[in-house]
Amino acid sequence: MPPSLFGAVDAYIEAQGGGQGAFPTPIDSFYIVRSFKERMRMQQVYKPSICIVLQGAKEIVVGEDTLRYGAMECLAVGMALPATGHIVEASPDAPYTGLMLALDVAMIRDVLEQLEAPPAPPADSGPCLFVRQVDEPLAECALRLLRMCDTPKAIPILFPSVMREICYWLLSGPNGGELCKLVEPESNAARIAKALHLMHEDIARTLRVEDLAEAAGMSLSSFHQHFKAMTSMTPLQFQKQLRLLEARRLMVMEDANVADAAYRVGYESVSQFSREYSRTFGGAPKRDAINQQRLYSEFVGRRMQSA
Repeated sequence: MPPSLFGAVDAYIEAQGGGQGAFPTPIDSFYIVRSFKERMRMQQVYKPSICIVLQGAKEIVVGEDTLRYGAMECLAVGMALPATGHIVEASPDAPYTGLMLALDVAMIRDVLEQLEAPPAPPADSGPCLFVRQVDEPLAECALRLLRMCDTPKAIPILFPSVMREICYWLLSGPNGGELCKLVEPESNAARIAKALHLMHEDIARTLRVEDLAEAAGMSLSSFHQHFKAMTSMTPLQFQKQLRLLEARRLMVMEDANVADAAYRVGYESVSQFSREYSRTFGGAPKRDAINQQRLYSEFVGRRMQSA
């Protein structure tokens, strides 16, 4: 790691008032997280992104698989997936410190097309995510992003080039084939991604599995097989997870009441929504939302709300 990277992160946090929480930057898709303690498991939709851990450790659970990543390791997520993540190593003396950056799938595809020897996608149809070491080139890119934040006027000009470089290092690294699965137009991953996009696009719309298979350009049996391999869920389970997570977000972030959140994500029965919500999150919707608002306020505070 460049010796100045950790120092640059600490300096940025202190300039924002210190403490812990999520620290936004002038780059919309880039922020810093610091925590003085381990955090409870949080279910959410992970979007294409890279999380670089500088200190401490995190875990992400996707289906039956658990990935742990610690200091100078990163998690790369290539497609939107419901998953459970939490900080598992943090203390006041050695706080968890991480950088979060959204990935541009179109840029990944563009960089891939320019590689002389693109990596071969793995044969399996598992989810497009992996953990790898943060080598010096990737760390240097992160440092340049931090320095760029000191001159916001430079961001529109310089950010795309650094983003392209990050895509290059991810694709040319030992796990580059995982990202190739998503951007190769005729790969099973890319086909499933089309169906996932349809599900995300109108979360309240009830989609038949036949419609999703058609959008993916697959037979029904092949679609079921590859969808389960990539998401660890059936299409119906996946849609239910998306709806419940969006309903939770509406109640926590937009202060929607239980009935409004249920109807907005496609439920026709509030009682059915409440039952499924309680089974998924371990508590009634209203009580859980109040709990989540408290945790959100404790961790994020006024920073994200004023950003």
